Amino acid sequence: MKIESIRTYRLSCPIPEILGFAQGRFGSRQALLVQVVTTDGLSGWGEAAGPAAVVQAAINTFYAPKLIGKNPLQTELLWNVMWKASRDFARRGVMMGAMSAIDIALWDLKGKALGSTVADLLGGKVRDRVPCYATGCYFRDVPEADLIPALLDEARSYVANGFRAIKVQIGRNLPFDRALIRALRKALPGTLLMANAHHAYDLPEAIRVGKTLEEYDFVAYEDPLSLDVPEAWRKLADHLYVPIAGGKREQTRWGFQSLLDTGGVQLLTPDFAYCGGLSEVVKIRTAASTHGVNVVPHVSGTMFSLSAALHFLASDFKQPGRAEAGVGLLEYEAPDANPLRDAMYKPTLPVESGYATLPTGAGLGIELDFELLRIFTMEKQEVDIPG
Repeated sequence: MKIESIRTYRLSCPIPEILGFAQGRFGSRQALLVQVVTTDGLSGWGEAAGPAAVVQAAINTFYAPKLIGKNPLQTELLWNVMWKASRDFARRGVMMGAMSAIDIALWDLKGKALGSTVADLLGGKVRDRVPCYATGCYFRDVPEADLIPALLDEARSYVANGFRAIKVQIGRNLPFDRALIRALRKALPGTLLMANAHHAYDLPEAIRVGKTLEEYDFVAYEDPLSLDVPEAWRKLADHLYVPIAGGKREQTRWGFQSLLDTGGVQLLTPDFAYCGGLSEVVKIRTAASTHGVNVVPHVSGTMFSLSAALHFLASDFKQPGRAEAGVGLLEYEAPDANPLRDAMYKPTLPVESGYATLPTGAGLGIELDFELLRIFTMEKQEVDIPG
């Protein structure tokens, strides 16, 4: 069996209203899907995080020609073929997102070829269901006095749908952020609450907001600082006891090792579609375990990213481990903010009463409805075996 072709699909879909977070606003969602097709007719699917048009060019003009004709089951070998080819000029950034998409597709394909789930390939399924946390509460273009009540109503809707944990957006401005934190805890006294700052703060600001999160018993403080100032993460951790989470825009085992070495992160949040794919996540998890740190994947992409993270958590063990240690939570973004996740799959990944059920099919267990895929595809490209 050899890789016969690699196809990329650049997707776009508008969302019902313009939403905001600490670094900007968005009125649509983009995605870049990758399909690796073999000479035996099997195919695997993956996706990349990052600017879709740029990632598509990287796959089609650089990586795909180097993989055509290779054995798709040799995932580790092929990861290193891509890594060595671009290491001198692309150790971080968009091209690693391109590698991630191909790698996820190869794991999906390997599972199908071997009749195994990705969870089993990752070491063995420990559980069939994984608890989720709802990600939402994005900013809207309304006065702040009206925005907080609207966000509280949204948060209550997640609890009503069975979610026992919620991650909200902060990083707008300090008075608003602290008011939102206080209001959320008052409205939802029994809910696990997390906050994502999207690298918005400098160190003094991050300390002030972190103290408020502690006061109101939030369980995670995600990306408070820029990854460009790693020493500040440790300084922040020295002032707080709320767990600090980070890494959704970090890449490779070496990048995460540097983040771990600061001692300022208690939860790692790699995005599988950006950090280097499933092959690299296995190594990141090993590095994290040597520090007693757990991995909770960041998920903001399509059903393929969601399924990859679910398979990972279904096969994961919490550090340091105990009989009732539980499991990391799966991130589940609000459907209105991410319509591409649910729009074109058969079957979709069931999330009910705040739990996701692991697909039973081989590989990632997710397939596309090609008629619906065409609706959202802006551009399709393909690289084949010559001749």
